[in-house]
Amino acid sequence: MVSQVRRHPLAAQAAELLMTRIKAGEWPLGHRLPGETTLAAQLGVGRSTLREAIRELAGKGVLDSRQGAGVFVTALDAKDDWDVVLRRATIASVIEARIAIEAEAAALAAHRRTRADLRILRSTLLAREAHGEPVAEHVDADMAFHRAVLVAAHNEVLVQLFDTFLPRLRLAMIDMLTIRPVPSERADHAAHELLVEAIVARNPTAAAELSRSHLTSLKEAFT
Repeated sequence: MVSQVRRHPLAAQAAELLMTRIKAGEWPLGHRLPGETTLAAQLGVGRSTLREAIRELAGKGVLDSRQGAGVFVTALDAKDDWDVVLRRATIASVIEARIAIEAEAAALAAHRRTRADLRILRSTLLAREAHGEPVAEHVDADMAFHRAVLVAAHNEVLVQLFDTFLPRLRLAMIDMLTIRPVPSERADHAAHELLVEAIVARNPTAAAELSRSHLTSLKEAFT
């Protein structure tokens, strides 16, 4: 097995060698890596290069550098970047994730919405109603409405998760609606109106079910 870095870029190769040793079980989950001087010598790189390699693996969730304590193994494999995952995912998979996120967010919104939230929900609902706009504009208005529901749930994690889906979802929606328009724009908009009514009425069960039903129909349109 190669034990030292031989080619550039050094930091990337150092990270790769560290990853190989972690996967091989040399440092189990939760284990502290050797000191910086020792590890740099083992890899045949300078300490600054080693630090860069550690930062790279820390960014992927594999290592955790703790001030005054050392560097610890926090995962046994590197997770793909969200952008990579979403580029590979089918649109059906993305919508399934949206169902999990948005159905819960709709229920939370029904519990937590404020008057300011309701004003935004109503304005984005009005803006998404189709009046012959270009497909891209309608999709953007629809995404703004769904994001407003997430914001009304007052859970920043859910909002951030939704935001990671937006680029992938937006392009897919534009493609789909360009080829296959919604059979009944009025019925589609009515489903969104009912969702707002459930949130206004503080009915989390109805809000969650309406969100789930709408997105399930959307998924079926893609399959």
